[in-house]
Amino acid sequence: MNDIVITLGQHGISTFQILICALALIGLLVLWLLISLSRQNTVRAQELFDAQEQARRQRAQVDELSRLQAEMTGRMQTMAEIFSTRQTEMSQALTNRMDGMGHRLSQTVTKSLGDQQKMTGDHLRALHERLALIDKAQGNITELSGRVVELQQILANKQARGTFGQGRMEAIIEDALPKHAYDFQFTLSNGKRPDCVVHIPNDTAVLVIDAKFPLEGWTAVKEAANPDEDKAARSRFRNDVKKHIKDISERYFLVGETQDTAFMFVPSESLFADLHEQFDDVVQTAYRARIVIVSPSLLTLSIQVIQSILKDARMREQAHIIQREVTLLMEDVTRLDDRVSKLQAHFGQTQKDVDQILTSTGKIVKRGRKIEEIDVSEAELQAAARDNSDQIADKSENEETLESETSAPVEDTPTFPLKGPYGIAGPKIAEPGTSRSLFSMDEEER
Repeated sequence: MNDIVITLGQHGISTFQILICALALIGLLVLWLLISLSRQNTVRAQELFDAQEQARRQRAQVDELSRLQAEMTGRMQTMAEIFSTRQTEMSQALTNRMDGMGHRLSQTVTKSLGDQQKMTGDHLRALHERLALIDKAQGNITELSGRVVELQQILANKQARGTFGQGRMEAIIEDALPKHAYDFQFTLSNGKRPDCVVHIPNDTAVLVIDAKFPLEGWTAVKEAANPDEDKAARSRFRNDVKKHIKDISERYFLVGETQDTAFMFVPSESLFADLHEQFDDVVQTAYRARIVIVSPSLLTLSIQVIQSILKDARMREQAHIIQREVTLLMEDVTRLDDRVSKLQAHFGQTQKDVDQILTSTGKIVKRGRKIEEIDVSEAELQAAARDNSDQIADKSENEETLESETSAPVEDTPTFPLKGPYGIAGPKIAEPGTSRSLFSMDEEER
């Protein structure tokens, strides 16, 4: 047992030592195994405890869930009963409302149908009235068509056309000017008779207006069916108008008797517009010949200008009368200004007098209040009256003596004592036995 088995350096290791070391290692290994088992048992016990605690909690949760499920089941049953009851009530209420709505709807539909029927009747009556108006308008249109045909016939006839233009021109002149300002079919010194002349104020020369416009060529232009006919009709119309312009300048321009400008009246606005738009050479020819082409609107405007000239001429004729009336008016205004100034002065004096009267009345009221505040006994009043009587008697004797000495009348005014024997308070205290006249007060007390 003590045999050396291993030699480590100088030390020898025997079998016994090796056995002891082996036993020590085995003991340490057993101890480690025991410690490991103890730790494993502790961990398992803790895991078992945790599992049991978790199982307990799960059982508690299951119990809570079972309780909640039972409570939820009860609530669901209660809600089902409530819903059933409410559903029955709602069904009944809905049935009642549907019945009421059906009744009201039937009434509304009946009323609406009645109103609709009434409105339909009204609309039909209005439609019949409008149809009657349309029939009447149709009749007017038919009548107007007939008049247009008559107008075409009139315009087709040269003599009738001249009468139509003359009628329109005369209507415009008569509506705008006074009777003494124009003449129809006036005879000139050369024997020619223009359709109308307008008398210009302060001038012996008259303004000539011609209303016989050539319309046959323009009618041919409107009725042209091809370019050749249109060209021929335009040439004819151009020549007719230029010839008419030449006739007016040769017949109606008389030096000192007529104006150097004449009016050529066109009885249609559309014809006037087409003439300026399509026949500019004709318009230029009339301009060079001092002939103004006028439509009904331009003639009306020109006549209004002449009317303004006539009015201005009448105003100038009456200028001296207006001047005299203005002078008289200025005199009246000046006289009115003087009288207003005097009235203002009177009002100022009256206001001053009223202010003075108000000042006096205020002082009188003030003095009355002061007199009311005086507290005097009956004996004091009687003594004051006796003293006043004695003073008046003495003063009368003195005045008689003075009168006998000077032989001159002396006026006196009544006086009154300002202070009694017992010191009566007043507005101003006087010495005993003195008096003062009412009219001898100073200006401030008044």
